[in-house]
Amino acid sequence: MTELKKIPTRNAFGEEICVLGHENPNIYVVDADIAKSCKTDKFAKELPLQHVNVGIAEQNAAGIAAGLATTGKIPFVSTYAVFGSLRMAEQIRQEICYTHLNAKIACSHGGLTPANDGASHQSIEDMGVLRTIPGMTVIMPADYYAAKALTRKAAEFNGPVYLRFTRDAIPVIYDENQEFEIGKAITCKKGKDIALIANGDTVCLALQAADLLEKEGINAEVIDMHTIKPLDVDTIKDIVNRIGNIITIEDHNIINGLGSAVCEVVAEMGKGKVKRIGVQDCFGQSAPYERLLALNGITVDNIVDTASKLLQIKN
Repeated sequence: MTELKKIPTRNAFGEEICVLGHENPNIYVVDADIAKSCKTDKFAKELPLQHVNVGIAEQNAAGIAAGLATTGKIPFVSTYAVFGSLRMAEQIRQEICYTHLNAKIACSHGGLTPANDGASHQSIEDMGVLRTIPGMTVIMPADYYAAKALTRKAAEFNGPVYLRFTRDAIPVIYDENQEFEIGKAITCKKGKDIALIANGDTVCLALQAADLLEKEGINAEVIDMHTIKPLDVDTIKDIVNRIGNIITIEDHNIINGLGSAVCEVVAEMGKGKVKRIGVQDCFGQSAPYERLLALNGITVDNIVDTASKLLQIKN
């Protein structure tokens, strides 16, 4: 792949939520006092009557969002992923999902991207925890344009949605004309030997690995599974029937994340092989983001090596 422009997906959210707020006065942002970090400061400045800052009180933010939703508003709670999922889990379950309210949780600093801030701020369990709550939709966009489009789709969708964004700049792999649909995966590259299923910033790693595998004579399909719930089961079943070999790649614990979701489908089909690449069920450390990924094997080289070994076992 050629060198790609890099933009944090949190920037895309900040831009798009402001556009949406101007278009629809029912769009609200409920901030937990970190508007600058989550890129909602522009929204707060331009649309002060649609902005609520609850302070460092994430559980209150969920309750206020639920209340706003009962009046027909479309609130987006904005905070860090580790707080927007784990600290708010009970309120999301009891006040938003149980009552099926139209509230969104939009979180920056997903996965290991808080990096030097350490394990306390690294959210490696968020998507797994929230995908187990009935009625919750869980999304992680792969780049700037995906984040803008899926933020808009979340605003249009009637029901609870969790959106996970990156703090760090990640490569732009799509263009502004790419169509996105909640619950429908995107095939970034067709292949026949092995499928690389990724989401968020790991989609770019999968594409780079596919290029290297091509040089080894291995034709890899690359799938952007931006929605973990509802999962695109039809696409996974098609991959199992056509290809049979799957590697999942995610910046999330390999337990209960994308890899687990894919494995659940494959296990029920009774055929196919899956290898999971992701955070190895361990807390992070204080280190640069790329170093943390490497410590967990979330690298292009490990994807290539895992694919080669999986195909050797298959053969």
